[in-house]
Amino acid sequence: MTSAQKQQLEKQLWNIANTLRGKMDADEFRDYILGFIFFKYLSEKMLLEANKLLEEDAIEYDEINESTQEGQEMLEAIKEEALDSLGYFLKPSELFHSLAARGRNGGENSFILEDLTKVLNSIEQSTMGTESEDDFDKLFEDLDLNSTKLGRTTEAKNELISKVLTHLDSIDFALADSDADVLGDAYEYLIGQFASGAGKKAGEFYTPQEVSKILAKLVTADKTKLKNVYDPTCGSGSLLLRVAKEVKDVSEFCGQELNRTTYNLARMNMILHGVHYKKFDIQQEDTLEHPQHLDKRFEAIVANPPFSSQWSANQLFMSDDRFSQYGKLAPKSKADFAFIQHMIYQLDDNGTMAVVMPHGVLFRGAAEGHIRKYLIENRNYLDAVIGLPSNIFFGTSIPTSILVFKKCRKNDESILFIDASNDFEKNKNQNRLRDEDIEKIINTYKSREEIEKYSYNAPLKEIAENDFNLNIPRYIDTFEEEEIIDIDAVAQEIQEIDKDMESIDKEIAGFCEELGIANPFNTKS
Repeated sequence: MTSAQKQQLEKQLWNIANTLRGKMDADEFRDYILGFIFFKYLSEKMLLEANKLLEEDAIEYDEINESTQEGQEMLEAIKEEALDSLGYFLKPSELFHSLAARGRNGGENSFILEDLTKVLNSIEQSTMGTESEDDFDKLFEDLDLNSTKLGRTTEAKNELISKVLTHLDSIDFALADSDADVLGDAYEYLIGQFASGAGKKAGEFYTPQEVSKILAKLVTADKTKLKNVYDPTCGSGSLLLRVAKEVKDVSEFCGQELNRTTYNLARMNMILHGVHYKKFDIQQEDTLEHPQHLDKRFEAIVANPPFSSQWSANQLFMSDDRFSQYGKLAPKSKADFAFIQHMIYQLDDNGTMAVVMPHGVLFRGAAEGHIRKYLIENRNYLDAVIGLPSNIFFGTSIPTSILVFKKCRKNDESILFIDASNDFEKNKNQNRLRDEDIEKIINTYKSREEIEKYSYNAPLKEIAENDFNLNIPRYIDTFEEEEIIDIDAVAQEIQEIDKDMESIDKEIAGFCEELGIANPFNTKS
């Protein structure tokens, strides 16, 4: 698929999404349209898999008669294969295009709401007792087809849903011919579009692609394969998927997400990007209070945790291996360092961790200052501090930073500081990092080159002398001297302007005299 075709697909999907705009809030119609796209994807994958299995029988999956014993036997055989290869099963009558056709054709068979609900439940039920059960559990729970927001009557709801399915059915996802990431990228595009209209809520499920790209490139520097990657606040899963684009293979994806709706979106996003259900483990829980992957160590960790969120800071955590060695817990009102401590615990000895943080973690004192000092002085895990421009995240305009951590650092005598806060493209509502800005950050990180007013390798001794304050202006001077003003030249310029004004006043006075009107600039009484 060409770039133009990809853009066309994105445009088509967004236009269909707008069918629901006006009926409900952005985050609500997001769940419907993304859910329907996912259902269509599952259907097309099922059809491809089944037709492949039926090649020797010279029959298409759609042609199987579900009411006959022979048909039932064929479906059972296909189901067994599909559950292993795809993780779920759909009968021919349950496929997306079958329901869309019924809704489109009208007549007594055109009422599809009840059957659509049953089919979405059937996808989940088909996985019961299999390896994929957790990955499909309540995956479509946010698609409430009885919601009054879809219409006041059942007929109105059915008409709207049929219209959406019909539009989607007309789009060929071309899964057999193209890279699955083409549709995956279009899906990511939609998530980004919804994020841009969701305001503050967007931070719950989406990290801007430019920031995702930086984090992914940082943790994959000089690597072609990863044993695993982890995001403890994974949102829609975009960060995990971005890491996969930077290497040839990732053996395992792990993530945790508190918000139930966003958790469902992350699982859909994984499957839709062609990540096999056996290769990802996304869990829904509070990462700090109830971590789900503590037995694992990760080669790459990426995260954009909620900035300065609250947590319990329960003193029981002082006996938790994630926090006990530091001697202090992150404050209850600011969980930033609690997330950092959690991720450090999960980081493998050969791993790299890149996390987005508010600037406050660089200089705030008390318990946070104590933890920051311990990480640098006692562990020497902090590898780089990267300052980003303001107003590049959805829902907040504050400037942010990226902290890079490694347990086994090659350059362990200094910490690299990069001030990339002035390199961006100013857009109408939001600033955007350009490709050249991203490349400059990554190249500087890899080479650790010192660039005037941009990057500096701060010796650990200097960090200590600054009482472990990591505020970037302490290490990179971006001050620009103002141009010296020549007072005599300015005075001369003012005199010239006065002469010009005097001449213009005389010219106006002449025009007024010719016209026989009063001179508005004549101030004499």
